[in-house]
Amino acid sequence: MFILNKLLRLGPGFAPLWLLVLFSVSTCAQPAEHLQNEAFLKEEKNIERSTVLLNNEGNLIPLKGLQDLDIASVNIGSAYSSEFDSILNKYTQIKRFESSAYNYDMLTFNELNDDLKFYNTVIIQVTDQSLNDPRTIPLLLDLQLNKQIVVCLSGDVQSLKLLNFLKSPLIWSEKKSSGYANFAAQLIFGGVRATAKLKEDISPKYMSGLGFESSITRLKYTVPEEVGINSAALKKIDDIAAEAIRSKAAPGAVVMVVLDGKVIYNKAFGTRTYTDNTPTRINDIYDLASVTKTSATTMAVMRLFEQEKLKLDTNVGAYIPKARNTNKTDISVREVMLHQAGFIPFIPFYRNLLESDYSRDSTAAFPTKVADNYFIRKGYFAQVMWPQMLNSTLANRGKYVYSDLSMYFMKEMVERQSGERMENYVMDQFYKPLGMTRAGFNPRLRYSKEEIIPTEDDRTFRKTLLEGYVHDQGAAMVGGVSGHAGLFSSTNDLAILYQMLLNRGSYGGTEYFKPATVDMFTAKQSDVSRRGLGFDRWDPESTKGYPSRLASPQTFGHTGYTGTCVWVDPKYNLVYIFLSNRVNPGVSAKLIELNIRGRIQDVIYEAIEN
Repeated sequence: MFILNKLLRLGPGFAPLWLLVLFSVSTCAQPAEHLQNEAFLKEEKNIERSTVLLNNEGNLIPLKGLQDLDIASVNIGSAYSSEFDSILNKYTQIKRFESSAYNYDMLTFNELNDDLKFYNTVIIQVTDQSLNDPRTIPLLLDLQLNKQIVVCLSGDVQSLKLLNFLKSPLIWSEKKSSGYANFAAQLIFGGVRATAKLKEDISPKYMSGLGFESSITRLKYTVPEEVGINSAALKKIDDIAAEAIRSKAAPGAVVMVVLDGKVIYNKAFGTRTYTDNTPTRINDIYDLASVTKTSATTMAVMRLFEQEKLKLDTNVGAYIPKARNTNKTDISVREVMLHQAGFIPFIPFYRNLLESDYSRDSTAAFPTKVADNYFIRKGYFAQVMWPQMLNSTLANRGKYVYSDLSMYFMKEMVERQSGERMENYVMDQFYKPLGMTRAGFNPRLRYSKEEIIPTEDDRTFRKTLLEGYVHDQGAAMVGGVSGHAGLFSSTNDLAILYQMLLNRGSYGGTEYFKPATVDMFTAKQSDVSRRGLGFDRWDPESTKGYPSRLASPQTFGHTGYTGTCVWVDPKYNLVYIFLSNRVNPGVSAKLIELNIRGRIQDVIYEAIEN
């Protein structure tokens, strides 16, 4: 009852048999589950010893530069394509094709070939039997001419002779199994590595001893036993999550644990809302609230800092001309990032709206969408909100006062110094290259409501259930993109992003930040608070233990008002993610009162220590 949370919930077409057996909620006793996982790991070792990577002279495997790849996965004859594709889609967005859908043409795969024309990278599953289909080899020959292809072959080693023409990477194993499908998919992206060699001469091209070694560059999806944890030790997570739902602290939640670069637990609990009995899924998209501050705004600041386009000890007035005649002009960027600028905590902008400021219909005069059937008039931010922030009072400068206004100002600086809208900047600089497929602002532009967890049933401002529109009122009023709130994501995407930080700036063979930059921003940087630059951190003064009573002083991350958190503990090589919609149907403090997030984190540390 741990990793990947019954991938039968993952989404349409993805229900891997081996994961249903190994990773679903088990009615068996925990020792049986532990033995099952040990057996799985033993089989995986056998698969690793028998899986050979060939034709990788160009080091294409593991794949790099994901932002430039439009990837299709084509299955020709494998019985395990669902398992294979579900794993591929954890690393980046993949379009799935089944050759069986083209069996109306028994002479060629020309129609399939046509459907692949807009993909520059094609991953093909074949078996020794399907290689003998007269349509298969011509398709591979065609695709190899103008596309980057990767062939995954399972079956008799002698079938390699049929691929003597192949110049592209080839992953072969004699095993036809869900385990091989899982291993090969992770090998393509660097979740696991290739080490095996051919044990016999097959042809002049494929000789005994041939086989390339590859490197681990991305997350691996596995079971707790691989990192020395008995799965029974994580059962308490299920119990605490059940308590949260039973106590109506939140309708549902998703929990992920990444240890030593391996996803060992990812499970969804509860339902979308208390009135919608649809079970939550591990790839559901959540409103992150203030986790936006570290997952978007701070990332952008770090990049601009490295490029020397944004300097921490330069004042706000140097970057924002409109601030020069205000009391904000001589505040340093560093003070803003540490919440020591003296800003007031927030401004309830929505309470000042006049009837003339909004419309239920979208027109040229009311272009800014706040929620379904709610639009703010053109120029409202520039004419009303921004002047209020610029002219707001300052108090307690130099002291720690957590303020959302800080990240409104940082967003403005990011956009001025990058020359791009922040939502586009973080997407292009980080999310796309990292392979994050569900993170972003305004998710309704890309995903259906059914894939996004609802938040508050807003009775006072927008008069509607918020489905894919940011919960924070101020962020909503600026079109869903702000420095302090507005980002949505799944657990998997956050795991990728924060594993990159845990790696001190590198992931997937690419360096996103210099290690020194990550170290500086995530370390304690204030004499008056626990804060890093943008990042929240372990609190030495918390009597209850924040974020966890067992967390190390190195821990950094952030929480979100909607019931979210991400915490990274370098001492334990740990990433912990909790996503929920505790504000549904209305704001509740029970998640905090019951310390659900912290107690789950405690369980993880206890499992590691034991």
